[in-house]
Amino acid sequence: MAKKSKLLTFLVSFLCFVLGAVIGTGALLWHTLPDSYEIPEKKSVTHSHAVAGEINVNTVKEQDLSIHFLELGNKYTGDCTLIKVGDTEMLIDAGSKASSIPAIQSYLNTYVEGDLDYVVVTHAHEDHYAGFATNESTESLFDLNTVKNIIDFGDGTNKTLSNKMYANYIRERNAEVAAGADYHSAIDYVNNISAEITQRFELKAGSGVYVEMLYHKYLGGGMDAETENDYSVCLQIVYQNKYYLFTGDLEAEGEESLVEENAAGRRNAGMLHEVEVYKAGHHGSKTSSTETLMNVIKPKVVCVCCCAGSSEYTSKNENQFPTQIFINNVYKSNPNAKIYVTTLCVDYKANKYTSFNGNIVITAKEGVTDTTIHCSKSAVDLYNTEWFKANRTLPEIA
Repeated sequence: MAKKSKLLTFLVSFLCFVLGAVIGTGALLWHTLPDSYEIPEKKSVTHSHAVAGEINVNTVKEQDLSIHFLELGNKYTGDCTLIKVGDTEMLIDAGSKASSIPAIQSYLNTYVEGDLDYVVVTHAHEDHYAGFATNESTESLFDLNTVKNIIDFGDGTNKTLSNKMYANYIRERNAEVAAGADYHSAIDYVNNISAEITQRFELKAGSGVYVEMLYHKYLGGGMDAETENDYSVCLQIVYQNKYYLFTGDLEAEGEESLVEENAAGRRNAGMLHEVEVYKAGHHGSKTSSTETLMNVIKPKVVCVCCCAGSSEYTSKNENQFPTQIFINNVYKSNPNAKIYVTTLCVDYKANKYTSFNGNIVITAKEGVTDTTIHCSKSAVDLYNTEWFKANRTLPEIA
C-alpha cells in the first residue's frame, strides 16, 4: 500500500512538472514571438473621406482648392491633372494619346473659367504631352485654349527636333507663345529669375494657395539623365499647411536627388514634407515612388493615373501598374495610406477597359480639416477592391 502511495505521489508530481513546463514555455513564447505571422489588416484613414457617383460641379467649384485626376478615354496609361483655385486653373500634362484630347477638352469646358492660366509640361513623353504635341492637321490643347503661362522641362530632354512628336510640341508651344502666352522653363522658376518668375508663387492672388517648384539635379538639363523620366518637372501645391506633391515620372535617381536637394539646410531649406496627397510617380511603376522618397513624404492619399492591370508595357503581373513594389513602398511608409486609381483594364488586347475610381477630385476649403475625395465611379480605395485581392498583397510591416 505504501509503495502504491509513493508511486501515485510521484506520478502526480511528474504531471505537475510537465504541465508547468508547458505553461511556462507557452508564456515565454507568447512574450517573445509575434502574435501572428500574418500581415495585420489595414486600418482606415480617419483624416479623409471619399464619396462616389456623379461629381457635383457646382460643389467642386465652391471649394477653395480642387485637384482633378482625369480619365483619358482609352486603354492607355497617361497623366492629366487640373488644379483649380477660384477662376484660376493650372493644367499639368495631357496624355495619354492625341485621341485623349476630346475627353480632356470636354472636362476643361466644364471647369475652366475663361483662359487657362497655367500649363505645366513635365517631360517629353507621349503619355504626358501628346495633347500638346499634335501634327498640323489636328488641333492641340494649345489650339483649343488660350493659355497665359507655359512652364516646361526646358533643355532637360534627350529628344531632338528630328523626333516628330518633340518637333510638334515645340511648334505648338511656340505658336501659343506667339499668340501671347508667357513661356519659361521650370528651372527659371527655381532660380527666381524675376519678381514674377519665382520658386514659390501664389496661384491666385489672395487665395492662400501656393505653388512651389522643386529642384533636383536633372531639372532643366542640369545633369544628363539616363532616362527621359528623370528630367521631370516637380512641384507641390501648398494650402492650409498641407502639401500636394507632383513628381511627373521621376525615377529612383531623380527621387534621390529630389530628397537630397530639398532637405533641411540645403538650397530649398526643407521644402519636402509629409504630404496630404501624392500623385503617384510614373503611374505607380516599380522604378518610382522609392523608399527614399516615401519615407520622407509618407503620403496619406495617393492618386494613380493609369489603366490598372494593363499589359501595355509588360505581361508580368506584378510589374503592371500599379506595381507590387509601388504598393510595398507606399504602405511601408504609411500603413494607413489610401490609394485611388483612375482606370481599370478589362482586356487589353480586346480594347476593353472601364473606370476604376474614375475621375478623382480632391477638394479643400478654409477651416475644413478633412480632405474630401470625390470619385465619379467607385469610392473604394485600392486595398479594399477585388482587383487588389486578386493581384496584390500587403507588405510585411515592422
